[in-house]
Amino acid sequence: MTRRSIYSGSRFEELAGYARAVVDGEFIFISGTSGSDPATGQFPAGAEDQARNALTIIGKTLADADAGFEHVVSVRVYLADRADVVPVSKLLGSTFSDPRPTNTTIICGFPVEEIKVEFEMVALRRR
Repeated sequence: MTRRSIYSGSRFEELAGYARAVVDGEFIFISGTSGSDPATGQFPAGAEDQARNALTIIGKTLADADAGFEHVVSVRVYLADRADVVPVSKLLGSTFSDPRPTNTTIICGFPVEEIKVEFEMVALRRR
């Protein structure tokens, strides 16, 4: 199967020279996705709103790869503030159903101060 890239048009993709996702065979590797508003490029003030935007972008990316959230097998969550762990985790909890993906959550800093949350995911499509 051919390897292909999916782009969302984010300014960061062009700046850093990466794809939003790479589809390679049955695997879909989704780059770290922050939650700027797709229409304006601005970041909402709160992590939960940013997380919703990021999940919308990832949902579209998965659809472009002929997949959905049910295909996600692994999630990495990056947060700027540990106080946001519970609200963002609850949002993820309502996004996934059984069998749920693995999850690693990391508290970190971001190169853009407005970013509060970023998700990185791997999905697996079975033929």
